[in-house]
Amino acid sequence: MKKWIIRIILILLALLAAVVAYLLLAPVPINPVAWQATPFTGYSPPHARNEKLAALKTIAIGNETGPEHIAMGPDGRLYAAVTSGAILRMLPDGSQREVWVNTDGRVLGFMFDAAGNMIAADAFRGLLSIAPDRQIVVLTDKVGDSPILYADAVVVAKSGKMYFTDASQRFGARESGGTFHASVLDILEHSSTGRVLEYDPASKQTRVVAEGMCFANGLALSEDEQQLIVAETGEYRIWKISIHASQLNLKHKPDKKLASILLRDLPGYPDNLMRGRDGRIWLGLVKPRGAAIDSMAEKPWLRSLTLRLPRALWPVPPAYGHVLAFNEGGKILADLQDPSGQYPETTGVTETADRLYIQSLHAHGIGWLPNHLVKQ
Repeated sequence: MKKWIIRIILILLALLAAVVAYLLLAPVPINPVAWQATPFTGYSPPHARNEKLAALKTIAIGNETGPEHIAMGPDGRLYAAVTSGAILRMLPDGSQREVWVNTDGRVLGFMFDAAGNMIAADAFRGLLSIAPDRQIVVLTDKVGDSPILYADAVVVAKSGKMYFTDASQRFGARESGGTFHASVLDILEHSSTGRVLEYDPASKQTRVVAEGMCFANGLALSEDEQQLIVAETGEYRIWKISIHASQLNLKHKPDKKLASILLRDLPGYPDNLMRGRDGRIWLGLVKPRGAAIDSMAEKPWLRSLTLRLPRALWPVPPAYGHVLAFNEGGKILADLQDPSGQYPETTGVTETADRLYIQSLHAHGIGWLPNHLVKQ
């Protein structure tokens, strides 16, 4: 064999060894934990595949993207939090749109309190209060000495107390390159550091209600305001947690009087929760469930290897529009889908008497449908 052929073979073997070493040994930002994925039954009743979300109309939002959370304000106007850090304000039909305020962060959830202040969960900054005159105050950004790295969703009780989620104590939204990137890292690692917090404006104290969730996400209050309904994105489920719980670890089989699973084995990753009309609680599934990630649940080393690949090869599921409504008993009341994913990353629904506004992590407009489509 000629020497140049041998030389080429040796070079190729060295390159192969280098690639293998990189895939096995290169540092990654996660320390994956083994877990057991629940059985996935696919798109079967009550989540049978349909195209009820495919006829979305769109409200333009200019050069902005990602209307992640939408709500009606006390002034009858529609407010939407977008990727740039802006909160947009407009009439319900999208006209007279303006940038109401910019938090220099990324608001993922908000609600108005009795005084008309917007209480906002800002993934970069913590829990904020934005007054009607647009003055911004940071209410809390830590629990004791523990920083709030990823404030995600918030509700305000009639008592004035504010409940919100801190999605991850491992991957801050700002430090990890944005909200979506941080969520992917947290779910792949699966160390379950998400928590539900309470802020009491009277005492200005922040406490842990519950912890041990794999990406604590959307949040809603029960009708009697004694229970918190919480989306655990990385485990495809919805919890019901007592507001009286304190530092409850959901990984340790909690007392059912304090916490129970309301929905499990969802066909996608649950995101925002919002109360609608007639007892409906709306949920957005930001991505469809993927067999690739479930198959890696008990293979931490494989998840580490995945992050050594180019980001385009990461096991992120494709776009698939999906929102649903359920009641406090866990019964599915509506299920709207768009398999084409034309309106990407459906994070939730804002229901009014006339419309369903569809929230999104990355869309270039606000999707909406007539409210009569809520009936299956």
